Amino acid sequence: MTLQEDPIMSSSTIADPITLEIIQSSLQSAADEMFLAMRRTAMSSIIYEVLDMGTGVLDASGELASSGAGIPAFVGVLDKAGKVIIETLAADDPPQPGDVYFTSDPYRGGVTHLNDIVVVMPVFSDGRVVAWTANIAHNSDVGGMAPGSASGDATEIFQEGLRIPPIKAIAAGEPVRAVFDLLELNSRMPDTLRGDLWAQIAAVRTGARRLEGVCDKYGADVFEAACAQYQDYGEQLSRAALADLPKGTFALTEEIDDGRVLDVKITISDDEFLVDLRDNPDQTEFPTNITRDAAMIPVQMLFKSVTDPGLIANGGTFRPITLLTRPGSVFDPKEPAPMGFYYDLLLPLYDLMWRCLAQEMPERLGAGHFASVCATLLSGTHPDTGQQYSIIEPQLGGWGATSGRDGNSAMFSGVHGETYNCPAEVNEAKNGLFVNRMELNTEPGGEGRHAGGRGIVMEYEIRSADGNATLAFTRSKFAPWAADGALDGSPNYCEIIRAGDGERERHSFVAGIDTQPGDVIRIVTGNGGGVGDPSERDPELVRQDVRDGLLSAERAFEVYGVDAAS
Repeated sequence: MTLQEDPIMSSSTIADPITLEIIQSSLQSAADEMFLAMRRTAMSSIIYEVLDMGTGVLDASGELASSGAGIPAFVGVLDKAGKVIIETLAADDPPQPGDVYFTSDPYRGGVTHLNDIVVVMPVFSDGRVVAWTANIAHNSDVGGMAPGSASGDATEIFQEGLRIPPIKAIAAGEPVRAVFDLLELNSRMPDTLRGDLWAQIAAVRTGARRLEGVCDKYGADVFEAACAQYQDYGEQLSRAALADLPKGTFALTEEIDDGRVLDVKITISDDEFLVDLRDNPDQTEFPTNITRDAAMIPVQMLFKSVTDPGLIANGGTFRPITLLTRPGSVFDPKEPAPMGFYYDLLLPLYDLMWRCLAQEMPERLGAGHFASVCATLLSGTHPDTGQQYSIIEPQLGGWGATSGRDGNSAMFSGVHGETYNCPAEVNEAKNGLFVNRMELNTEPGGEGRHAGGRGIVMEYEIRSADGNATLAFTRSKFAPWAADGALDGSPNYCEIIRAGDGERERHSFVAGIDTQPGDVIRIVTGNGGGVGDPSERDPELVRQDVRDGLLSAERAFEVYGVDAAS
């Protein structure tokens, strides 16, 4: 094959195919090393255990050059934040070697909510910026009206914490002390915030050093050409995959737990993947709005799912996407709409788009999953150390079955990707509570030829005398949807079991509720939807479910018609 015949090369090629691949692999390696640097040096368990973070490499203009590592929804933030930082600061105060920038404001590049701080650093070669290293992580407390900086009572973003516009926090290698003082002064956990921010800074510096080494070896011109060529390659692969999708306009409306009705229209043509979200409710004072940039992220994720999840992901990959939103709506709000629980709208949007296309391409997309972060925010004073703690735990749940297999059990939601639950030992030591139980959810739901995956039951016993809990669950009213004659999954919900009398309070969303020592927070996450008529399930699989304790003998006979005792 000649250079011109290679699909990733063009007549203007500077890098040969082998060099191009080496440079692209170096970008991914740099992002992976940044990820490890953050994991090993962060203060918060949500970063170093749960891995609620993301890393990536941007090209000189802020486009995603390498998808990096971490939560897909977080990796999708980085290019959007990088572009805002470049546009906001570069003209008046051009970046210098050693500079590092922060942002967290959803209206100014932060994209998600105020806890998620983006850190970006320019990479120089031959006297110019050739790339940017970037990361994002959930920080435990950035001020606001509630511990953990997430309040269900917030009606405007000012109540949710300190907003960080695009700002230079490190100037030519030296910390801008006023920036750090301001951030720490507004946090209930300043030591933890400081430690997590320096972990993020160490990570972008690590990535920058690696990329400078690549540029020293191959030259700035070849490096930049390789970034551009690989994004063009990403576009070519996406357009080739787009050609294999069914064409037309597909629409779906669905009510979500709070009574709002969401609407999506997806038009697929030979050269475009268009998502229209204009016909949706107005923005709300409740903190479940998402910016247009945030709405773009689940669109990009769905696009990857229906084209080829194994393909590379960079700025070029997503060029066929067009997103239409209406300013002033929940998917394109105007200031000062609150954003604290943005994920409680992001996930329903992702799930709605998934369901819309699953009807057209069931071989690519399975049934509905539990579709919630099931955010569990617990705070108080550690009974042993006397220090303030504030944790936010995303929970595991059940995924929907596919046309060929059962759904996965105890996995994180669709926007979370490669994250992990926090070990009980870490939670108990750092946060002064007991983890009494973590087991699979055996409630009915999700039965089918292929069964939905199981959610979990998680129990935290409070030890703090001044405990506070905020619990935010979606898909509590409407269970994960099934396909092809199967049964829907089961809902997400939580219970507070009071010490002493054992009174149970069931909730789907509760904000700022006081807890006392001995109270138990019981989390139940949903089973995914099934696929196919339950009567078609292999009887031996039904009996195995009974033996494993996932299904009662009575339910096996009722739904599957199988006598588990036979």
